[in-house]
Amino acid sequence: MEKYMKYMKSMSINVVLASTLSISPFLANAEGMIPSENIKEARSLVKAFGSDLKHVLKTSMKSEGPIKALEVCNTQAGPIAKQNSSLSGWDIARTSLKVRNENNAPDEWEFTVLHQFEKRKAAGENLKTMEYAETVQQGDKSVYRYMKPIPTAGVCVQCHGGNVGDKITKKVALLYPNDNATGFNIGDIRGAFSLQKTITKPIH
Repeated sequence: MEKYMKYMKSMSINVVLASTLSISPFLANAEGMIPSENIKEARSLVKAFGSDLKHVLKTSMKSEGPIKALEVCNTQAGPIAKQNSSLSGWDIARTSLKVRNENNAPDEWEFTVLHQFEKRKAAGENLKTMEYAETVQQGDKSVYRYMKPIPTAGVCVQCHGGNVGDKITKKVALLYPNDNATGFNIGDIRGAFSLQKTITKPIH
């Protein structure tokens, strides 16, 4: 936990620096920033991944309740992301400013974009159409990165809201000892889908 808190503190410093040096007040919509085929592909993958995950969660929630849905999310979210990644050639994940699974903690780029999503939401932008993408340089590779916010829906607050029941709280503590993903209201940004794809590989 101490290591995680140090990480998040460093991320806070980095995002302030990034905002000061290079980021405009509101990151632009992705539409005009990368080729349309990549935007379409990223959007399609987000829809597919979100649909797959939503299906297993809704099915378990409906048949056995939120406790089972928590277990399913714990065991199936990762494999579903990996399956979609392996089939597409993209790295597909979820992240948040308040993560439940520490393995989903945002990197510096994601952290900055998540904060900009919050600013754009506060300015009145619709989460349904909000997105961001750009090409970033990672060593000698060029990488497309894309993010799409995840709105907090009514069903989400059963496990992520500000008034979570005791049974769910105990189950969350068992599955995620360092959970930080509560206190959300309907319409909040729960997190974001985060996709990336290498477009230029190193030349040897």
